[in-house]
Amino acid sequence: MSIKPMLLSLQFSWRSIVRFASLSVTAAVLAACGGGGGGGGGGGSTTPPVSGPNPPAPVTIGLTLAPYISGLSAPTFLTAPPGDTRQFVTERAGRILIVRSGTALARPFLDIRAGVSTAGEGGLLSLAFDPAYATNGRFYVYRTDLSGDIVVERYTVSSNADLADPASVLPIIRIPHPTYQNHVGGTVTFGPDGYLYLGTGDGGGAGDPNRNAQNTASLLGKLLRLDVSAASATQPYRIPPTNPYVNQAGSRPEIWASGLRNPWRFTFDRGAVATGQLYIADVGQDAREEIDVEAATQAGLNYGWPRMEGTACYQAQTCDQNGLVLPVLDYSHTTATNSPCSITGGFVYRGNSMPELAGHYFYSDYCAGFVRSFRLSGTTAADQRDWNLANVGRIVSFGQDGQGELYVLNDSGAIWAIVKARQ
Repeated sequence: MSIKPMLLSLQFSWRSIVRFASLSVTAAVLAACGGGGGGGGGGGSTTPPVSGPNPPAPVTIGLTLAPYISGLSAPTFLTAPPGDTRQFVTERAGRILIVRSGTALARPFLDIRAGVSTAGEGGLLSLAFDPAYATNGRFYVYRTDLSGDIVVERYTVSSNADLADPASVLPIIRIPHPTYQNHVGGTVTFGPDGYLYLGTGDGGGAGDPNRNAQNTASLLGKLLRLDVSAASATQPYRIPPTNPYVNQAGSRPEIWASGLRNPWRFTFDRGAVATGQLYIADVGQDAREEIDVEAATQAGLNYGWPRMEGTACYQAQTCDQNGLVLPVLDYSHTTATNSPCSITGGFVYRGNSMPELAGHYFYSDYCAGFVRSFRLSGTTAADQRDWNLANVGRIVSFGQDGQGELYVLNDSGAIWAIVKARQ
């Protein structure tokens, strides 16, 4: 059994995203326990992702991290409606703040702390704006409730654009998460098809002891896809007719993909092709971290956990890889100082201030603290680069604003903008 400390200053164990057990060392620690992956590997994606049209010229610019805001309380996510100049930041305890030009407004956009559990890896973990937010004012939050279950619910903005209406709450889905307090996933977002996606963890414990990730009767360890366009109290969501398990006895029709351990962060890139591409950063057990990239239209994919951890068989020399989708990129843990331990997925850059980086996907690792990127070329992670940025603490999440610019959120309550370095 190995113990990996995480999120010391956030005082909760929410990153296995990292692993199995929580510790307290001055502040609470994120930890996970379980065996490492064995040898094996090989194989390849059964559904190759779609590449962009023409590869761009090699990137020659440098990057740096510019301080944007500090003094926040355990920020977990940053986003904004397209074109909006504000940033909306979720805090783990249950508040959504609005930040303008590096300053948080005094009054939260929404405060639901009374209904949010921060036990284990729980909390308010992300939010997503409806594609028609400009006209319907709707947005969705991903949180854990006081029982530790995963909850996605909808709210509506009030007549004041800087304040949501807490009475407008409409529960969309509640997913039981018993026994363990880790591996709760954390991302809710809309796909290019207009459907709502959420990524759930496998339910916790080392090695998926309840075997949820490969069980299509369970909503844990999955990517779910819901139609919330006509959500109501009596029917909060409908099942998209193209979901892969529709009308299959013994399987949940909400499921879009399976075989995930803890997809803390995933994102869609709408810039490369009209149908979009899906990037999933799935946190590994004790040996490997992985990034999966597939066409957003590919239904019913199985990403392998717990048969595989990254490109390696999990706790076995060989394993059945038939029907599994392997990562575009994975990397191993080491015993060195600042060893990788838990991937933090980011976004594909589609902003305007650094056109040289268009199409490059950014990611980090909570323990190692690096900021890296790659560009997808066919099924290959091309132009891989470590940007050798100054260490700003453990990176909990990335953010993307309404102009497509990127940020990193660290475990001490600060947010940094990723900007072009002066030459």
